[in-house]
Amino acid sequence: MTSGYHAAHLVADPARAVVWKAIATHLQDWVPARGAVMEIGAGYCEWINNVTASRRVAVDIWTELPRFAGPGVEPLVLDLASGMDVLEPNAFDAVLASNLFEHFPADTLSVVIGDVHRVLKPGGRLLIVQPNFRYAWRSYFDDYTHRSVFTDVSLPALLRAHGFTIDLVKPRFLPYSMQGSRLPITEWLVTAYLRSPFKPMAGQMLVIASKH
Repeated sequence: MTSGYHAAHLVADPARAVVWKAIATHLQDWVPARGAVMEIGAGYCEWINNVTASRRVAVDIWTELPRFAGPGVEPLVLDLASGMDVLEPNAFDAVLASNLFEHFPADTLSVVIGDVHRVLKPGGRLLIVQPNFRYAWRSYFDDYTHRSVFTDVSLPALLRAHGFTIDLVKPRFLPYSMQGSRLPITEWLVTAYLRSPFKPMAGQMLVIASKH
């Protein structure tokens, strides 16, 4: 199923790596440069490949994952819905998740979030870039694999219910999709967008939470 999904809905796009390089740099202050970092649902690995850390792990159910993991990134093909028992508790300083949680039904997502909490060190952070239904409702279900709906209110509430403390919520963080952009996608342009208080076409949110 995942191979078909990537071929039909999430095809490889060089512009995506440009976007995620800018995002990774923008969020690097939340990620310990000497720590251990894991991205779940890593897909093409654009985020984790651009993070600075002593240890970097990419996790995805997609069997093609190892092809896209950059130098020094450890690929782990794993079905998150079946649990992360292969990973030690308190092993990571940060966990990254981009456009992932909406693909799980509620009961499965509770398992995933619980596992994330377990593998994070005390004080470790969960960084989430996620469609915000409040602003992306017109296109939200154009992705046929979306199973759950979240807003900038409901997602932090879910994390608090699983023992997280919310550090930061940005309801408008990124455009919902790169498709249809009339401007060339360059790193400086993405960086300017991330730094700007004005977020035209924003449909994705940023939520950062900590384990205490």
